[in-house]
Amino acid sequence: MEIRLLRKEEKPPMDLLLLADPSIDHVEAYLKKGYCFLVKQDTQVIGVYVLLPSTLETVELKNVAVSEEHQGRGIGKLLVMDAMKKAKEKGFKKIEVGTGNSSIGQLALYQKCGFRITGITRDFFIDHYQEKIMENGIQCKDMIRLCQEL
Repeated sequence: MEIRLLRKEEKPPMDLLLLADPSIDHVEAYLKKGYCFLVKQDTQVIGVYVLLPSTLETVELKNVAVSEEHQGRGIGKLLVMDAMKKAKEKGFKKIEVGTGNSSIGQLALYQKCGFRITGITRDFFIDHYQEKIMENGIQCKDMIRLCQEL
């Protein structure tokens, strides 16, 4: 398995990115300003994440996605840990991430990787997404913000 930066001549894996964020407009906006990393197994892209600098010292992990057939194998944790390593190598002191209140598996994953909850943005997904988002039988309404010192 190889994790590497998306090359300029390559197209981002939108099918994977849209698994983690259903808004193509949002994804395209942060792809323009961030660093997109791919996880390849043989020749197939099976995962992706995006690091988006927010200040000189802080970077946000914007999108962590693993293809459905490769989920449940620890690849998501590998991606989060690699994102923290790459962020530290780029000189960032803090990494932040936001996920939905209904994203139970993601909330557990981030906390297992050392992130701490720092806040909640109420109605974020209602205010910023046109379609209602449902996960785990729960409507995704609020953004749970987490961060970790690097």
